[in-house]
Amino acid sequence: MLERYYSDSPKVDFDSAAEMAPYTAQPDAMYVGCPGKHGYLNLGFELDASGKSILRELDRRAPLIVQQELYFDEAMPEMPCVYILSSGGPNVDGDRYVQNFTVHRNAFAHISTGAATKLAEMKRNYSGMTQRIVLEEGAYLEYLPEPVIPCRHTRFICDTCIVADPTATLFYSEVYMGGRKYYKDGELFVFDILSVATHAERPDGRQLFREKFIIDPARSGIRDTGMMADYDIFANVIVVTPEDTAAKIYNATTPYIDRERHVAAGITHLPNGAGLLFKVLGKETGPVKAAVREFCSTVRMAVKGRPLPPEFPWR
Repeated sequence: MLERYYSDSPKVDFDSAAEMAPYTAQPDAMYVGCPGKHGYLNLGFELDASGKSILRELDRRAPLIVQQELYFDEAMPEMPCVYILSSGGPNVDGDRYVQNFTVHRNAFAHISTGAATKLAEMKRNYSGMTQRIVLEEGAYLEYLPEPVIPCRHTRFICDTCIVADPTATLFYSEVYMGGRKYYKDGELFVFDILSVATHAERPDGRQLFREKFIIDPARSGIRDTGMMADYDIFANVIVVTPEDTAAKIYNATTPYIDRERHVAAGITHLPNGAGLLFKVLGKETGPVKAAVREFCSTVRMAVKGRPLPPEFPWR
């Protein structure tokens, strides 16, 4: 079954993207996608005979690391929790990554990262990542990675493809910081470009939606009202779920602007009955992550009838 979705020699090529045209020169040191700079990760989850969800398939290539699933979720002790690590430090120019996640029929999983993803200063090229998330009938996946931190002159592009059965649910979150806020005199919105696209389809190929945002601080009024204004952190959450479940989640979620905590959140429906789109703006990481986790708990309650436990204090 996996041969439908995965290749033994995955490729990552964004040179044809117009926004990356100025950044296609080879790095001065290690060439684009060379060993150690071409990370590959394939995770597959399924139910065992007892009804416990397990990590059945694991294939990885340095610098991406996954060791084994853990079962520490007190609300769902049968749920495998997996952390993605990197042995290569921050992303640098010329790095290319491929991540594939498959959740088989009625299985479930929680995926996160061990730490924030740092995007180092880049001089000649860019860092690129493709992701493919496949959810079979009745599958449930929570993907809550730690924030992405772009440094000065960062160039990063990411494309995520979601293939979801109409009965499956995906909670997919991204948190982007404006930069190293407390580094020296501050380093906010001085990266070169962030290009992020997410699109979804049914197993038969029917397209559901496509969202893409390109952030180029030097060419756009990033601090304008209607964009970031005085906020420094942006969280983007996509929930692909059946329409009746989406209605319950939507009715249980109230948009708000909390001026004391400097956090704002809003919610809307995705087209074609695909699910929901939830966005959060904030000044500090903690309140933004808390808002995302609170929303994830609402989603889990609607799907599984159990809440998301509190975050570990050291996270």
